[in-house]
Amino acid sequence: MRLPRPRLPRRFRFHWSMLAVFPAAAAVALTLIVVDPYGAGHPSDGEETHTARRARVPHGQPTRFGADCRTRTQGSQAVAYCHNPYPEPDRVRLHIECARWWDIDSDGPPVEAGPAMTVRLTGRCWKEIGSVWVSHQP
Repeated sequence: MRLPRPRLPRRFRFHWSMLAVFPAAAAVALTLIVVDPYGAGHPSDGEETHTARRARVPHGQPTRFGADCRTRTQGSQAVAYCHNPYPEPDRVRLHIECARWWDIDSDGPPVEAGPAMTVRLTGRCWKEIGSVWVSHQP
């Protein structure tokens, strides 16, 4: 006894006209890969590349500021060295959070780090230090 072959619904059936779609899709994909959609010139043409044009900072953008700080803890002592490479001064403060609940956390006074200047900030806890960070004010 031979069983009837199950049939798929009409929308899932394969039709030979679908084969005409594959070459057209392949041609479009190949065109998008080969042709440069941004029209960027070759770097040897003396033109800027598209990436270089995007990397330019437009006028009116805020200038960068802020000292670069390194912190170090040793036991109950904390030291931070902050160097300001920018022409604008930066006010930095050392904040220390102590590990013990009864130990008082401290926030140091703001110190102005002028252009091309390095400042040293120090602080301490009675016992261990939990965390240390530096805040900046323009």
